[in-house]
Formats: sequence, C-alpha cells, structure tokens
Amino acid sequence: MLFWHSQPETFHQQSHANFIRDALAPFLKNEEERQTSENNAVMSPFQYILCAATSPAVKHQEETLTYLNQGQSYEIRMLNRKLVEYTDLCSKCVKSVVRVVFHDRRLQYTEHQHLEGWRWNRPGDRILDIDIPLSIGIVEPRAHPLQLNTIEFLWDPVKNASVFLQVNCISTEFTARKHGGEKGVPFRIQIDTFTSNEHGEYVEHVHSSSCQVKVFKPKGADRKLKTDREKIEKKTLQDKEKYQPSYESTILTDCSPWPESSCVNSTSSTPSPVYHSSPTSFSFPDGNCSPGHQGDVFLPSCSDNLQPSCSPQDTQQWLHRNRFSPFCRLFSSFSGADLLKLSRDDFIQICGPADGIRLFNAIKGRCVQPRLTIYVSQQQAHNQLIAKPREVYHALFLDELTVVELKEKMAGLFSVPFRQLQHVYKQGPTGIHVLVTDEMVQNLSQEASFVIRTLKDEGNDGYHVVLK
Repeated sequence: MLFWHSQPETFHQQSHANFIRDALAPFLKNEEERQTSENNAVMSPFQYILCAATSPAVKHQEETLTYLNQGQSYEIRMLNRKLVEYTDLCSKCVKSVVRVVFHDRRLQYTEHQHLEGWRWNRPGDRILDIDIPLSIGIVEPRAHPLQLNTIEFLWDPVKNASVFLQVNCISTEFTARKHGGEKGVPFRIQIDTFTSNEHGEYVEHVHSSSCQVKVFKPKGADRKLKTDREKIEKKTLQDKEKYQPSYESTILTDCSPWPESSCVNSTSSTPSPVYHSSPTSFSFPDGNCSPGHQGDVFLPSCSDNLQPSCSPQDTQQWLHRNRFSPFCRLFSSFSGADLLKLSRDDFIQICGPADGIRLFNAIKGRCVQPRLTIYVSQQQAHNQLIAKPREVYHALFLDELTVVELKEKMAGLFSVPFRQLQHVYKQGPTGIHVLVTDEMVQNLSQEASFVIRTLKDEGNDGYHVVLK
C-alpha cells in the first residue's frame, strides 16, 4: 500500500517538473545562447602573463596580489589567444602602452603631484624601465622623458612577444608617514593595446588588462612571499580554503582602458604647479600700494576667500591663485557653493591628508594668525613729540620676529627701499636710543604702538628708524 501511494505521488511531481521545464525550455535555450555569445564576445584577443608568483594570503573574493623587487627585470608574455578570429590584427603590428599607476582611488586623484614629487627626489631616474636586451619580439620601444611611469612599444600579434620591465619605485615611498614598518601602497601594472588606422596612427583601442602589485626593496618581495606562505601553512584546513592558492605566474585581468585626454597630455609636458607656484600668490598688488590697504598686502590669503557666488570658472581661478592647480581638473564643474559644502573629511579623502587639510583651511578662510602685531605711525614733523588724534596708525604683522622682517614690513608700508633702512632704534629712558635686536623684537608687547621718526645717515643716503 505504501508503494502504491508513493508511486502516483512521485509520478505527479515528475510530471509537474517536466511541465515547468517544457514551458521554460524556449527561455532557457535563449538564455543559454545569450550567455554563450556574451562569453565569446567578452573574450579578448590578447592575454598578458606576468612571470611572478601571486601571494597566497589573498582571499577568494579579492584580486590577486603580486610582490616585485625594486629594479629587478620581470617578464610579461604577450599572447594572441584568438589568432584565427582576429586575422585582421595579424597582418600588422600593434602598440602596447605599459603603465605603473596607483591602485588606491584616493591616490589616483593626486597621481601627477606624487609623480612630480618622486621626480624631484630622484632626479634622472624613471619609475618604469624596459630591459631591452632581455625583451623578445618588440620593436620601437619608447620612454617619454616626462612620463616616468609609462613605456610603449610595437609587437607583432602573429609572433608571441615578451617584454622585461623594471619598477624602480617602492610602495612605501608614497605612504604618508615614514617612521619604519609602514604598509606600502599597492600599484597596478596596466597594459593598453591599440591598432593602427588607415593613416598609420595607433588610436583604435582593442584591449586593456592589469594586475595589482606591491614593490619592495631588493629581495624584499621574496621574503614577503615566504612569510605569507608560512602564515597560511599555520592556519587550519578550514581557514586555508578561504584563500587563493599561490600561482607561479600572474594573469592580467581585463579592465577599462586608461583615460587619455588632452588635459592629461598637456600636464605631462609642463612643470608641476606644486613645485612652480605662481609668483603673484603672495606678492604686493600692482598699482597703488598705500598704507591704508596694508592689511590686504600682508595677509592676502585672508582677503581672497572663496565665495558661494563664485562660478565654476571663478573657482578654477581661485584654485590656481592659491596653488591648488593639480586639482583644477578634478573640481572643473564645482562652483564656490559646491566646494564650501564639502567637509574636512571629504577634502582629505579626495586630495590626501596634506593637501586636503590645506585646501579645507583655505576654503574656510582659516588664516594663520601672526605671532606679533604692532601699530606704527609716521611722525609728521621733527618737533612733534605727541601723536595727535588725526594721525593714523597702521598694523604690522610679524611671523619670524626678526629685525630684518621688521625693516621689510616698514619699508613696504611706507614705500621706502629696503636698502635705505640702516638701523632700527627704540627710544628708551631719558631719550636714549637702544639698538633693536632680534631678541628685543621677540619681547615686544602684543599690539604695542609706536611713532616712527627717521634720522638721516650722514655717511650715505640711508636712514635710521627710531621707534618712540
């Protein structure tokens, strides 16, 4: 009886399942065909293999990580795995552009600034080099003198080629703190391949792929790989299943092509604004520089605040004036109100800690307060000892607290050549003249007021200044 009742029930379930399968058969078939066609379309013609072992300390859902030694030559094999389907590519050479770029999105925003800083610290060196004697099947290798992280070459897709690369920077060179033991930033090795058009220009993009790497000092990559393997060996069998196995070679995965724009190309041929700032950023304004406007002269960063009503064009000019030119392209569509809405953490995430804090303080109008402020007025007559109410005092803001700085501020205030100011004296008890030194300037009272009297030097055309 049990068998009799179970048989119809099983038959009913199987019939119901067959009915659903038959009903969905056209859709399943179409889905199968669509996936097959997509797989065929996604498969790229080229494959690049970096001959360096992957780290075993990477989980399955994460991207592979490869350790490299600084200055060591590593082979990248370039294969044409769809030779039959891509016969149009096999009749001519293709151009491949290899780059070493930042993996971190935050560092990508300031890549040009970091590369320029590396250039200044390592003059004459390149971030990426090609080892020509070891390379096989490449022609016309080129390395632009201003693009330190990029090389390019031609190769024949019919014949498999190999290029040997050397990365001369290490991952810890771009960390914020350098006290030892820092975790280095990861890089990406990206290869973009182009074919030529009817004019012989290599502008038609056909494939891009990349992989994540970290670069250590010589032999540091070998030690790090050994440490990772020992670390994984100590884990339980259940924990080991969470990590990827270590492979002897690294297969570069497909990615989006590296953006090529006129702005990027133009910045590569000009010096970095970070190291060649505008000479007018902190200079005196042209035209009338009267003492009445001296507050604008000595504190220009405070008077040039970004206003909410600034258009995107005005915002770009403000960024240039305040030495934030590397971020002009990033904030090209931002108005003054848009930038003022960003928080301190937003600027740090976009521009990095140093420039982010500096840009936040500049936008919020946070001026550095002077260490000493004094008020001076020029004596109108030699026999006038008491300052009258109609006399106007002007503020001098001192930061270095030196006599030279005091003379420079007074010379700029009253439009007197600096070389004509010989000595500065302070009138002491019983009318004596005490020579002002750096120590005396450092001990002046905050917001002290003085009347300036000038004495002609009989030996030359200079003047002595007396603070009364």
